[in-house]
Amino acid sequence: MRFRYHSPMTQVVIMSIVCFLCPGMYNALNAMGGAGQVNRTVSNNTNTGIYCTLIVFGVVGGAIVNLLGIRWTIFISGLTYSLYSSSYIYYNHTGNGAFAIATGPILGIGAGILWSAQGMIMMSYPNESQKGRYISIFWVIFNLGGVIGGIVPFVINYNLGKGTVEKSLPDAGYIVFVILEALGAAAALTLAPPERVIRGDGSHVVLMRYTNVRYEAMEILKLFLNPWILLLIPAFFMSNFFYSYQWGGFNGSIFTLRTRGLNSMLYWGSQMAAAYAISFLHDRASLSRRKRGIISLVAMAVLINVMWGCTLIIQLRYTHGPNDQQRDTDYPGGLIDFTESSRAFGPMILYCFMGIMDAHYQSFVYWLIGTMTNDSQMLARYAGFYKGMQSLGAAIAWQLDAQSVNLLHQLIVNWVLINFGIPFMLYVAVNVKDQSDEVEELPNEDWLIKDDMDINYL
Repeated sequence: MRFRYHSPMTQVVIMSIVCFLCPGMYNALNAMGGAGQVNRTVSNNTNTGIYCTLIVFGVVGGAIVNLLGIRWTIFISGLTYSLYSSSYIYYNHTGNGAFAIATGPILGIGAGILWSAQGMIMMSYPNESQKGRYISIFWVIFNLGGVIGGIVPFVINYNLGKGTVEKSLPDAGYIVFVILEALGAAAALTLAPPERVIRGDGSHVVLMRYTNVRYEAMEILKLFLNPWILLLIPAFFMSNFFYSYQWGGFNGSIFTLRTRGLNSMLYWGSQMAAAYAISFLHDRASLSRRKRGIISLVAMAVLINVMWGCTLIIQLRYTHGPNDQQRDTDYPGGLIDFTESSRAFGPMILYCFMGIMDAHYQSFVYWLIGTMTNDSQMLARYAGFYKGMQSLGAAIAWQLDAQSVNLLHQLIVNWVLINFGIPFMLYVAVNVKDQSDEVEELPNEDWLIKDDMDINYL
C-alpha cells in the first residue's frame, strides 16, 4: 500500500505520536505515584489544578481548535507538558512545590485543547466501519509512551532494592521526560490541515464550515441540552476518576520505587493489548452496532466489578503507603519488590487488569461518541466536553487523595460511581444507530472545502 501523507491513517499515527510523547509521558510519570515523588501532596495538588482548568478548557477546547486550527494549537499545548515535568526538577532542589502547582493550570489549558483536537482527528477521519480500528491504533501508540516512560524510573532506580530508603525520581529522570515531551510538541507541526486530508476513495475526510466565536459559543451551549451527551456525563465523570487511587493509593502505596516503574510498563502495555483486542468487536461487521455496543458494555461491566472486588481484598490488608510521617507502608511484609515473586505476582497482575479495564472503558466511550455523528467540528466539541467532564471527576479524585481520605473509602467511592454510570451507557448503546448522522447539508458556498479543491497526493 502506497504511503500518502494526506491519508487519515498517516494523520492519526502522527497525532498518536504526539500523544505518546506528551500525555503519554505525563501518564507514565504519574502512574509511578506522586509523579516520582515520595510525598504525593504536591503532585496531588498540581493534578487538581490541571483538572480544574481542564474542566473549562476541555469544554471550550473544541471551539478553540475549530477557530485556530490544529498545528500550532497542538504544538503550544504540547510544550505545557514539558513545563510541567521540568517543575519537578526545581522541586527536587528547593523542596518548594509552588512552581509545580502553578504549572498545573497551564497544563490544564494545553491538555484541554490537545485532547479536543485528538478526539476530532481520531473519531472523524476514519470511515464508520474503521472507527474501532483507528481508536485502537491511537490507544496502542499513545500508551507506548507509558511503557517507555515506565522504563525510565525502573532503570534509574534499579539498584534501589528492598530495604533502601525511598527517594524521589532524580533530575536525570525528569530531564528525559522534558526532552521527550518537547519532541512530541514538535511532531504536531507535521500534521496536515484537516481540510487537506482525504480517504483512499478520494472523499474528503472533513467538510469544515466557516465558523466564528459566536457560532462556537452557541454550539457549546447546545451540548448542555443534548440528551445523549447528558446521559453520558456519569461515564465521562468517572473515566479518569480512578487514576488517583490506582496510581497513588495502590501502586504508590505498596510497591518499591523500582517496582512502580515496572508496574507502569505493565499497566500501559496491558492497555495496548486490550485496546487492540476490543477493536475487533467494535468493528465487527457481522453484528449490528447496537449488538456490538451491548456486548462490549456487558463485558466491561463484568471486568470492572471483578477488578474492584479483587482490589478490595488487597486494600483490606493496609491503610497507607510511604509518606512524610511514615516512611513505610503498613502492608504486611512492607513494600513489595518485584523480586519477591510470591508476594508480587498477585498485586502486579491486578495492576495489569486495572490497565485493561481502563483501555476498555476509554475505547468504549470514544466509540460510543463516534457513533453519534461524522461531523468533525461537532466531534471536536464532543471530545472537548468529554474531557471537561472527565476532568471534573479527576479534580475531585486527586483532592480526595491530597486530603488523605482513607484509601478504603476512596476505593468504595470509585466502585460505586463507576457502576452508577453503566445503566446510562447501556441506554445509549441500545439506541445506537447503524449509521451515524452525516454532517448537515449546506449549499456549496457555505463550506470551506469545495469539490474542485486541488489536493496534492503524496
